[in-house]
Parts: sequence; C-alpha cells; structure tokens
Amino acid sequence: MDIKSLFNENEIPLENIPLNGGFCGILRKIGCIGDSMSSGEFEAINEKGEKTYHDMFDYSWGQFLARICGTTVLNFSRGGMTAKEYCETFAQENDFWNPEKKCVAYIIALGVNDLLNCDMPTGTTDDIDLENYENNKPTFAGYYAKIIQKYKEIQPDAKFFLMTFPKENTGKDKRNAHAELLYKLAELFSNCYILDIGKHGPVYDEEFRKKFFMGGHMNPCGYALTAQMVASYIDYIIRHNMDDFMEVGFIGTNLKFKD
Repeated sequence: MDIKSLFNENEIPLENIPLNGGFCGILRKIGCIGDSMSSGEFEAINEKGEKTYHDMFDYSWGQFLARICGTTVLNFSRGGMTAKEYCETFAQENDFWNPEKKCVAYIIALGVNDLLNCDMPTGTTDDIDLENYENNKPTFAGYYAKIIQKYKEIQPDAKFFLMTFPKENTGKDKRNAHAELLYKLAELFSNCYILDIGKHGPVYDEEFRKKFFMGGHMNPCGYALTAQMVASYIDYIIRHNMDDFMEVGFIGTNLKFKD
C-alpha cells in the first residue's frame, strides 16, 4: 500500500469515493441538523391527485451514512425546517439540546427554506454575539451561529461540518451568499469545516433530477448518493487535517493527549 496516496496535496474533494466511508467512520456519533433533504422526504400523490410529503428517516442520507460507515447518526431534522424554527421551538420541543444526545460531530444542512423559501435576511457575522448567543440578531447568520454555539456548549470539542447548497441554476445570488457566510463561520468558530457540495458536487440539472429526484425531493438513490458524497468529503477533510482529528476518541471525556 502506498500510504502517500492518502495525502495527495493535489487531490480535490469528492475525487475519491471510499465505499466504506473511509475515515468518516472515526466519528462514532453524528447529529444531522437539517430540513427535508436531511429527513429522507418523499413526495406521493393521493387519490385526489394532491401531493403529500413524508419524512422517511430510514432513507435519509444520514442513515445511509450510518450504514456506510458503521457509525451512529441522529436525525435532528424535519421537512420545512429553518434555522429560526430550530432555535426558537423545534430543538427544545424534540429534546435535541439534551446533553445525553450530544455527538462527536454535527453536520448542518440548513438554509434552503430560510433564504430561498422564507426570504430570511442572510445577515453577517456581525449579527453574532460570541459571549451570549441569546443576543444574536434574528437573521439567518444569527440563528445558524446559535445552533453551533449551543452545541459547542453541550459538546465543546465536537466537530462541525457546514454544508453548502448543491449546484443549481436558480437562486444563484442567495446560494453564493449562503456559501460565503458558511466559510466565514468556519473561520469564526473552532473545529468547523465546509462541505462545499455546491463547488465540488454534481450539478443538479435536468439529467441529474431524472435519475435522483422524485418530484421536488430526492428518490432513494438520490439520498444514498448524497451519503456517499458526505462520507467522501468528510474523509477528505480528515485526511488533509490529520492533527485536528487525532483526539476524536477523547471527545466527551476528560482525556487529553496534548494541550
């Protein structure tokens, strides 16, 4: 085995897709915070010809990820979720702030409903109070940051993976603003990394949708493909930041290897 091939400086994210999730498997408990696309939502047509929507978590990319990597994944998500609702009611009502549910890592995939469907102001990092997240301003940036801050309070050394929108032709300005904000948040907070699916993932064009969508949401193969991309991207991040992940096994304990 040529170990050097794991650390190719010229490699780009999603260039390699490890079938077993690669080093993503070292993250033994992951929380997925998101909306319908994180919940395995399917569309159906009832006898009246009306669309109905169903969160089927066993088909979520998070649960495919769990099966790929042999790890535990918790779905902190629901169709239609926004960062605002997550902070104001949803997380508390569903006991998602419970320290007993703390994870080694969190993947946050929010923003479509906030920015594209609800026209929430994107905001900036100026909307964030690093000392007291309750003072964050009511913008997408403020609510999104509060999620990170709250889980950092629960699990201080947890790793955070912030997911950009996929590459599509609609809503380009807001998609770019979303990605730009996430990169700034990753600079602002420790242990934060970007899953830039919009830059390195496939284009969600008509041909892609024919194969991987069922209406406005993904079909089973679409969610399975997303899981492969997430696992591959996290594996890439770990391999290119090995020192950052050396003590993952100690997260949630009082153990340390180095200061």
